[in-house]
Amino acid sequence: MARTGLYKSEVKKARDTLLAMGRRPSVDAVRIELGNTGSKTTIHKYLKELEEEDGGAAVPSRTLSEALQDLVERLAAQLQAEADAQVLSARSAADSTTSRLQTEMEALRMTAADLSARLAKTDGARLHEAQAHEQTRTQLQEQTAASHALELQVRALNERLAENEQHRNSLEEKHQHAREALEHYRTATKEQREQDLRRHEQQIQTLQAELRQLRQEAIVKQEEVTRVNQEGVRLVAELSHSQQALYEQRSVAARLQQKLDTLQELANRNQMLESQLVDRSAVNEQLQASLARAEQENATAAQMLQKVEIERAALQAKLEAHESISAELRAHLRDTEPSPRKNRQSES
Repeated sequence: MARTGLYKSEVKKARDTLLAMGRRPSVDAVRIELGNTGSKTTIHKYLKELEEEDGGAAVPSRTLSEALQDLVERLAAQLQAEADAQVLSARSAADSTTSRLQTEMEALRMTAADLSARLAKTDGARLHEAQAHEQTRTQLQEQTAASHALELQVRALNERLAENEQHRNSLEEKHQHAREALEHYRTATKEQREQDLRRHEQQIQTLQAELRQLRQEAIVKQEEVTRVNQEGVRLVAELSHSQQALYEQRSVAARLQQKLDTLQELANRNQMLESQLVDRSAVNEQLQASLARAEQENATAAQMLQKVEIERAALQAKLEAHESISAELRAHLRDTEPSPRKNRQSES
């Protein structure tokens, strides 16, 4: 791993060592002499500054191959620096875009989770309202059945009251007939007594016998009248009981009317609950549409992230291609560079 903090004095020392060994102080040679440490751009800059300081006197005349190799090394170093800058910029942009997309995706996930929670809460409220609606409907049906049964009871009691009224009228007619018969009997008895008194002297024996017979018949009639009166009293008592029952049935009918009013209020409340359920269903549909939009935005963000990854891979491939070209150029230069021994032979 290359160390940091390369000094100009270190580059100068490595260059002087290479010159003393009769080797050309190229960027790669200086870097190897430094132990493969330091940036090539920094080494090239320091070598250029040292060359300018020496005024070119300390550097021996270079051949065309050496000049070309130096030019290629400089171009390779500049290309490496530009590639590093582009890669660093691309990585920074990709990291920034990735961070931004991750933040947006996290926000979208939180929004989706919130929408899911709200949707679940809305579903729970809708289910609770549906259960309450069903319970109210069941109670309404039960109250309707009970009201119908009570109406049947009221109708039966009204019929029974009408029958009791007819029976009372019949008893009153019988009582009136008995009174008329008794009055008629009394009138006939009086007339008979007057006739008997006129014939008293002639038919004393017969009248006494008939009187005893009439007294017996009167006793029988009186007993019949007593029974009729007792029957009338009983009928009057039954009529009083019937009137009391009618009053109670009217009270029951009033309570039933109150229950019917309560059921009407429950029906109105049920209708209001159904309206609220329709409104909450509309809100539920809006939440589902928002969730669908959030999922679509999430998919778009994922596509953008994938596109950034593709661009990053392309830049990496481009960097690797540059490095491969630089390596080939270095290898070619090493192959074409003359060795120090051949140079000394040619000089001799």
